[in-house]
Amino acid sequence: MANVLQQAAIILLDECTMMHKKLLEALHRTMQDLRQNQEIFDGALILLSGDFRQILPVVPRSTTADEINVCLKSSLLWRHVKNLTLNINMRVQFHNDQSADRFSKQLLDIGNGKVRVDNTNGLITLPNSFCTILQSTEELIESVFPNIVQNYRNHNWLRERAILAPNNLHVNAINYQIQEKLPGAVTSYKSVDSAMNADDAVNYPIEFLNSLEPPGMPPHYLYLKVGSSIILLRNLNAPKLCNGTRLVIKKFMPNLIEATILTGTAKN
Repeated sequence: MANVLQQAAIILLDECTMMHKKLLEALHRTMQDLRQNQEIFDGALILLSGDFRQILPVVPRSTTADEINVCLKSSLLWRHVKNLTLNINMRVQFHNDQSADRFSKQLLDIGNGKVRVDNTNGLITLPNSFCTILQSTEELIESVFPNIVQNYRNHNWLRERAILAPNNLHVNAINYQIQEKLPGAVTSYKSVDSAMNADDAVNYPIEFLNSLEPPGMPPHYLYLKVGSSIILLRNLNAPKLCNGTRLVIKKFMPNLIEATILTGTAKN
């Protein structure tokens, strides 16, 4: 055991702010035991707080950074923690894109609460150089995917374009509008909707379950066309087919969809 611990240089604790207090207390007691003998453990503990979701405590009118700091300070590990922050956007640095660098800094200012808030309505005013504001979803689609009927078969053109939306409802609406522009017939796929246990079917109506669209799950009814862009939700064959890989549909079969990889190490 001692030999193993001597080789442990770094311990990573991911999403620490989402963990239960009891888990942090248990880790604290474990670290106390290890720290009694520096020859056994002489490493570093790194707490990662990415993908933060506020649970407790509630801090009115606070930024995400404020909430993380409060959660960390409320734990018994705080006196052993050194707060490190990322200060270089590596993607911007590699591409040497000045406009992207300016945009990333503006996003940080908004997220850190450095943009002045209007006391009358609680809203902020975006900088004039922050983005281009469009008047309709149709105008947004035409700006991101111009002449899509002529260009959707060009994979180099397609992989450089995407529209981000805040929730699944908006995603479905935008996807439907874009797909309507593509030629060809719509093919529909339906998820399995039968209950293995009859009691479960009574307690959880199938109609209700089919209406749910939780993050990371496809809808019950999936409507697609050849040429539509799709995204993987599970790791199928790493590193070629990982969660988040974008593909474009090539062919439909009764229980299978053939697609061409657009992004990642195996893109065509």
